[in-house]
Amino acid sequence: MSISKYLTQSNFFEREPNGNWKTGIFVGRPFRLSYSKAEILVADAWKERAKGIPQGCFLLAYYDNELDEKNNVEAILLRVIQPTKLPTDQEVISSMVEYYKDNIKTGDTKRSQLDTFTRYEFSFSGLECSVLGSFYKDSNEITRFGADLENFYSAHNYSVIKPSSNILKAIANYREDNTPGGSGDIKIGKVRYSSSRRFQQTEEDVPVYVQATDFAGKRTALFGMTRTGKSNTLKKIIQACVEMSDNALLVLDQSKESPEEVLKPFTEDNHPKYPIGQIIFDINGEYANPNLQDQGTAIFDMYKKQTVRYSTVKKDDFLEMKVNFYKEVENGFELIKTYKTIAEDKSRFATNFKSIDLTKPEDYDTNYSAKTRYDRKLAVYLCCLYRAGFEIDINFKVSFSASKEVCEAVQQNVNQSQGMTLEDASNWWENLWDIYDNDPTGTFAEYKRKKNHEWADEDLKALLVILTRKGNSGRSANCAGFRILKPVIEQHTSTNQEPFDQHILNNLRQGKIVIVDLSLGNVDIQAMFSEKICKRIFDDAIGRFTSTKPNNFIQFYFEEAHNLFPKKDDKDLSQIYNRLAKEGAKLNLGLIYATQEVSSISSNILKATQNWFISHLNNEDEIKELRKYYDFSDFTEGLIRFSQDTDKGFVRMKTYSNSFVIPVQIDRFPPEE
Repeated sequence: MSISKYLTQSNFFEREPNGNWKTGIFVGRPFRLSYSKAEILVADAWKERAKGIPQGCFLLAYYDNELDEKNNVEAILLRVIQPTKLPTDQEVISSMVEYYKDNIKTGDTKRSQLDTFTRYEFSFSGLECSVLGSFYKDSNEITRFGADLENFYSAHNYSVIKPSSNILKAIANYREDNTPGGSGDIKIGKVRYSSSRRFQQTEEDVPVYVQATDFAGKRTALFGMTRTGKSNTLKKIIQACVEMSDNALLVLDQSKESPEEVLKPFTEDNHPKYPIGQIIFDINGEYANPNLQDQGTAIFDMYKKQTVRYSTVKKDDFLEMKVNFYKEVENGFELIKTYKTIAEDKSRFATNFKSIDLTKPEDYDTNYSAKTRYDRKLAVYLCCLYRAGFEIDINFKVSFSASKEVCEAVQQNVNQSQGMTLEDASNWWENLWDIYDNDPTGTFAEYKRKKNHEWADEDLKALLVILTRKGNSGRSANCAGFRILKPVIEQHTSTNQEPFDQHILNNLRQGKIVIVDLSLGNVDIQAMFSEKICKRIFDDAIGRFTSTKPNNFIQFYFEEAHNLFPKKDDKDLSQIYNRLAKEGAKLNLGLIYATQEVSSISSNILKATQNWFISHLNNEDEIKELRKYYDFSDFTEGLIRFSQDTDKGFVRMKTYSNSFVIPVQIDRFPPEE
């Protein structure tokens, strides 16, 4: 059943015999109305009968002109913002002040200073509401929603009601093509208007649902101070994605789909076609490790069969994230270049080192010249690792070629067929650099005269500087050289293994939950591993996309995102997190990030974010930043106020498929039986 039919069957426009609307309780009438704002007259008795009108409450304004009922079946959706002045307020205030001064008990009960008529006049007040859109019937008598007003009439023709739970359920979960709680919907919480719940606790709970199309492949932000429920909300999103994956029908790379079908990531009933992979970058270790907060209900406990944990250090039941720098040459070199102290080193020798290309030539097996140059670069690079202290089997050997004349100049032969140990190779290359510019045999000068280029290209020279710590041939050591590599040693393993980033990718393609425990690494290590894994997944997704292979959804979760993401004013769009935000949608890559401050995140990421969960922000600067997005300006007062005891998990939620923000109390994790 579509939600439009649900609304129709829920008597969205049906009246009582006396003319009152069945959809809720009457609370007032507008006295001003425009395309964006409504001001309504309410009375104490009406508010009491409706069990309060809290700030942020949804109201419906119906057009009540008896002369044109049939052609104007429409309900304007309003949200209560704040009190507003009535035209008669000044007179009422003057009278009120006078009776306070009088202090004479009157009336039948002698408890009030007011007569019945004056009490009645004083009971009225005004409310300012924002206009969120309108529900209306189309030509087929189907109820639709539009996110604006096509027209409005004189304010006196409208009556305002507070919607019943059935109608509120439809409003909070409005999506044109499905029923609240129907196929594809997963409950995430319930509607909650205010911190105080004297009235609301007596009313029926109104569930709020999310679905795969809201979150899979989308960008989602969770903002709020510490201990306001961000982690619980994030876990509920993980739970929702697990439940979505349970409905996936196909296995990636085993289905035979046309290119047109590959571009459709969802089934007709809004289920993802393939299992959703989820990767959590756990800065504080709260998802990867048992803790008192979870009490046996951590993600890895709840979903043991589909969860794989990785760590930067050796731990029981964790896979270790290490790189064999001697075997995984390109991966290891990229890791070295992203290490913060190396990446930020602007010295000439470090800059030249980072510009080296260690990619194996495509024509390596057929182009002898390309093979020779690559083998030499590789040999010197491995010698740099050896001198820096990267552990290796003593029998490990490298092979490269050098002419008889060069070997005589260095005074040490090269056995290309058997190779050289790293100790011997390091000595060979150090000797070569000592004589390279002042070779008494003239070998290198003669080579340059004949070939019209040097024996050692610029990449090889840059590596020789790192190996020998000598910026110029034959001079004394004058730079850090291979010593800059020492901080990266802890990420090296001498065992042969599949690259950890590829292993993680394989698990994600199978729809597994991957938790990367970064809690025991320093800031440089956290950033280095996070970027490396993200780039590996992103590059694979690009490759599959350009070759018309399907990409299953992969969701990235970042707790304490300010530690990894670019800052607010960072304009470098080439950073992997900016690319995930800007380009991830077409690659079925979702981004979910949590942090305390809106202002701590790059505007490039914020502008691409479709789903927002906002709990408590404690200062006006953050509120000012939040006002820039969607209709969060309606909630600025409430977001400042917070009760530590009762408001955990109380968020204002804007999802991809919702036209407006919904105030929600997020359910507790773990899922209820």
